[in-house]
Amino acid sequence: MNRTTAEFLEYLTHQRKYQEATCKSYQADIDCFYAYLLTTNTLDTQVNLRTIRDFLTTELARGISKQSLKRRLSALRHYYEFLLGQGYVTTNPFMLIGAPKVGSQLPQVLFVEQIEWIIKANRKRTDELAIRDDALLELLYTSGLRVSEVTSLTMQDVDFRGRMMRIFGKGQKERLVPISESAIGIINRYLQELRPKLSQLHPLDSKSFVFLSHLGMPLTSRGIQYILHSIEKKTSIYLDLHPHKLRHSFATHLLENGADLRTIQELLGHASINTTQIYTHVTTESMAKTYMAAHPRAKRKK
Repeated sequence: MNRTTAEFLEYLTHQRKYQEATCKSYQADIDCFYAYLLTTNTLDTQVNLRTIRDFLTTELARGISKQSLKRRLSALRHYYEFLLGQGYVTTNPFMLIGAPKVGSQLPQVLFVEQIEWIIKANRKRTDELAIRDDALLELLYTSGLRVSEVTSLTMQDVDFRGRMMRIFGKGQKERLVPISESAIGIINRYLQELRPKLSQLHPLDSKSFVFLSHLGMPLTSRGIQYILHSIEKKTSIYLDLHPHKLRHSFATHLLENGADLRTIQELLGHASINTTQIYTHVTTESMAKTYMAAHPRAKRKK
């Protein structure tokens, strides 16, 4: 990592209060661009519109998706804006190029029955960690938290009597999220029966984080993804289970059961309601599929 990249990541971490996962994503995008510049013997101060277009062409040839390319461009645009502000470059060439058009992709969600199936499959386990994983499943689905919000959740953030959580989202923006009755029960059981044992393995590292790994360390985003993948295997069906799919399912099921968009926006921690509105398209698509499958006159007879 070069000096300017390190300074930029320091800026994102301490001034913009970005999550670690977001900073790592920025670093990966910047490192990719510098690797390309190395192959063309181009300095970061020599980058122009032609350089960027050649870079985009190379990335598309490698098979990168337009969505990933759009994210990469956004990261580099912010990076060069930082370099410009610090006087390392005289222009931001990334402001001269627009993001590639990306077809709108609706969030993938699970049916309620599929989620119940996943929870039941996990509860058939007899190993000690099953309690923790049950608490994770319940919390992810019934609260709609981002995986980074779950990993950073501390005991001080949870009001068990009031059944509320204090969540620090993107940019350290604070919001309150209720805990469901089903989640509070299993979380309390995990905290009483298992967490004390796990915390003894690494008393200094575990601190006050709610969810700990089998080694007693704070659970990571990758660790949660691995847990969900392991649970999915026990269902004997491919569901592509991941934390964000449970978050999407949380929002979609709320909307389908009458919750208003503004409330869902607050629960999810979206800065703009425009981001939340995509779930209206998901429920519309679901409604159309149900109609086509259920109504006797929906399909034209041959």
